[in-house]
Amino acid sequence: MDFETKLSQRIGMDDIHEIVLLVEHDDRQKQRLYDLVIGDDETIGYHAAWIFTHVSSKSNEWLYVKQDELIDEVLSCKHGGKRRVILNLLYKQPQANPPRVDFLDFCLEKMISRQELPGVRSLCLKLAYELCRPIPELMQELKMVLEIMEPDCEPSMRTVRKNILKAISKEKKL
Repeated sequence: MDFETKLSQRIGMDDIHEIVLLVEHDDRQKQRLYDLVIGDDETIGYHAAWIFTHVSSKSNEWLYVKQDELIDEVLSCKHGGKRRVILNLLYKQPQANPPRVDFLDFCLEKMISRQELPGVRSLCLKLAYELCRPIPELMQELKMVLEIMEPDCEPSMRTVRKNILKAISKEKKL
């Protein structure tokens, strides 16, 4: 299958399921699809990343070794949808300890940015929590930021904020 041609146009769930069947158990095909995620075309990359969100969690473990590349991609990505989907893929992965400082800074900046999509903000907030969790000093700073965050933010942000504050008090994962 020519992934590039298929993903250069609008895709639906039938297309996603078809590609998932092709890549699910074939690392060579996964690599071809992944190359499109980090390629130059933002729309094709967005569609390719979206397909990875539909691959089984067991099969997506293949992406764990690509975490640094995915972080590099999200740091430079201009396409909001692609950024959101890649953040979602990163959120499903075990986080490095200690965390990459540039990625933590990115998450902290984007979670409070009014110019960012609510989905990106919510995922950055969740990722910031996961990145800070192993380091008590960072956890305290994050808690202070959460406590002073604007209460009139989007409902999704209020919910994530509330859930994180609850998780902090119980010292648990989200």
